[in-house]
Amino acid sequence: MPIISAEDKHLTVLNLFTTDTPEKQDKLIEEMTKIVDAATYEGWMSSTVHSGVDSYGTLNFIQWRSGEDLEKRYAGEEFKHRTLPVFGEITTSIRLMQNEVAHTLTSDALGGKIEIGPEVDAYTVFTVFPVTPQGQEEALDALGPGQAFLAQVPGFRAHVVLKGLRARGLEGTFVISYSQWDSKQAWETYRDQAPQDQDEARKAAVGRVRAVVAGQPYSNTYQVVHTRSAGQ
Repeated sequence: MPIISAEDKHLTVLNLFTTDTPEKQDKLIEEMTKIVDAATYEGWMSSTVHSGVDSYGTLNFIQWRSGEDLEKRYAGEEFKHRTLPVFGEITTSIRLMQNEVAHTLTSDALGGKIEIGPEVDAYTVFTVFPVTPQGQEEALDALGPGQAFLAQVPGFRAHVVLKGLRARGLEGTFVISYSQWDSKQAWETYRDQAPQDQDEARKAAVGRVRAVVAGQPYSNTYQVVHTRSAGQ
């Protein structure tokens, strides 16, 4: 299974597709799975397809050796004349976001190792925060080291903060939060905790992020349905 690490320094691409019916979501997953299973692109390392839970859509967590390798893929005839048209017919939005992993955190049980794949059976929470250019580093610190308290939250598994580098379909500067939980119930118990019961560090982190947010964040929850790495 792919491993998420801030030390690896490769490019992480998060392809976020939204749609409006369960049938179109199923079609998205089918088409993505075909592409992942046939992938032989130079520099491609892994792809992990996520199925939307709270809202219809998909998230593809892709690891590339470099941005140059990715741009070769984007410039290819298959991508321009088959891949984009197919997805354009069944989506309501497409955002292709290039990132670097800035910070990771795990529960003690995981011992610092973050894996992604259907076998992990995690409930995944994903949020894109549009932020001011000057506030990106502040958001990274608030969402990363500023949320060290998560390691002690019941049901928490892992948390990844990614620094947005560039994107197609998304304007401006952004930061991404990607976290794994034992279950939907564990996540919602944490999410819906009354303000008076929240950790002071949590309140501080939320305040710091709000101070630099430059638009409406997008959030959804997912289950991993398919993954493949180069050489498999």
